Amino acid sequence: MRNNEAAAKHHRLIYLLSVAHRRLQRWMAAQPQNTVTPAQAGLLFILGRQDGVLIGEAGAALDLGPAGISGLVDRTAAAGLIERRADREDGRAWRIWLTPKGRSALAQAKTSAAEVNAALTEGFTAAEIDIVARWLTSIQNKFPRGADE
Repeated sequence: MRNNEAAAKHHRLIYLLSVAHRRLQRWMAAQPQNTVTPAQAGLLFILGRQDGVLIGEAGAALDLGPAGISGLVDRTAAAGLIERRADREDGRAWRIWLTPKGRSALAQAKTSAAEVNAALTEGFTAAEIDIVARWLTSIQNKFPRGADE
């Protein structure tokens, strides 16, 4: 079953998605147990999967441009969660690595993310959440990064 254009307009999807994003980001940032911002947590998750990634690779994974990832790396390094090291093969490139403090913050971020995901999915069946995930993924495919630059 496909939504027709009138039904899709009725749901105000752009507004609902925008408000949901802002509220979730604000709520997560305001939690006293969260020692990192949601953006920093995203960077820590990437480094938790593969420590020592190039800064540009981390930016691409987080859907951030050069200025965005540079600022995020600066703030996260200033917090003592990551460190920059010159790439061994290309002295112009920089890689980022978790610090011990960053590993501890990553563990806390994983716990917090699991709790938030449980709250987000509460009251919905697995099949419904699969549809939501498919819809959100489709947005990335319909509006790819770089198409707006």
